Amino acid sequence: MTPADLGYQQPAEWTPHDAVWTAWPHDADEWSDGLDAPRAQLAAMMTAIADLDAATGAPRGERIELLVRDEAAEASARAALGATPVRFHRTRHGDVWLRDTGPVFVVRPGELAASRFRFDGWGGKYLMDGDPEVAAYVTRTTGVPDFSHDFVLEGGAIEVDGEGTVLTTRQCLLGGQRNPGADQAAMDARLRGALGVEAVLWLDRGLANDHTDGHIDTLARFVAPGVVACMEPAAGDPNRDALDGIIADLRAARDARGRRLEVVTVPSPGAVLDDDGALMPASYMNFYIANTTVVVPTYGAATDDAAVARIAPLFPGRRVVGVAARAVLVGGGAFHCCTQQQPTVPPPA
Repeated sequence: MTPADLGYQQPAEWTPHDAVWTAWPHDADEWSDGLDAPRAQLAAMMTAIADLDAATGAPRGERIELLVRDEAAEASARAALGATPVRFHRTRHGDVWLRDTGPVFVVRPGELAASRFRFDGWGGKYLMDGDPEVAAYVTRTTGVPDFSHDFVLEGGAIEVDGEGTVLTTRQCLLGGQRNPGADQAAMDARLRGALGVEAVLWLDRGLANDHTDGHIDTLARFVAPGVVACMEPAAGDPNRDALDGIIADLRAARDARGRRLEVVTVPSPGAVLDDDGALMPASYMNFYIANTTVVVPTYGAATDDAAVARIAPLFPGRRVVGVAARAVLVGGGAFHCCTQQQPTVPPPA
């Protein structure tokens, strides 16, 4: 039996969360600029998610569940986080990308469960000790029913609206080494069963130099039922063709309820380069929607402020903040990549 057979579905990210799962950088070999800067930026992300009341110091946001590798990593996290309330978990993990190594939570009235998938290090490119066991650890710790699926899928490859529609890309799910031989019809069926969706909308490809081979969470995000945000290319944008194609495909798409999607565009950061002059896959779409705050990654680009200002009205009732993420991007992703929400159990029917 699949989660869909039992009435489960992955809820939209803007629905209430009990917690967010993330991890603390510990392997200096994975961070070419050192650990200090990404640690500081991830601490700022967690502080924004916790959303401490200035008067009382009480958190208004969701609980933070933080994986730390060992005693030294926990000590550095405690020092960086200060008063931000965090629940620590000492356990093996390779890197911080809980969106991909963690489970995907699904819900039905009165119940929470987890869908777990095979993890192969992003098509065998980045194999790190402990990462394949993270999803099982999180599921076991939360104590929820567990659905194990025998195919490769990372959470950053899927984006749902909570009303039966999922967005993904052919480059990621149908290309490369993840699921050799799988065709689009077979993957449609797998996604429908695991996530409780009805319609699968396919985009073609992602950003240049993207470690994840086209994860959707750097390209297009649902911000409300029937409404999707994506990026408009900047002048001289190295991703112009891909971004123009995404806009056109989204405008032509219809969701599971037959609605033509409303497409909202946000400025692209354009060419963001690392210290060696190589193009990085910078994206404002890699925001995380927390209970009270939307955390938008910024990169020191000229369009940072305009992008945050464009995203802000998409989330009435939440504060939208830009948080520096360039040092996190050096490791391969940004804030959505390193977070996995644990939804609040919906009320019984």
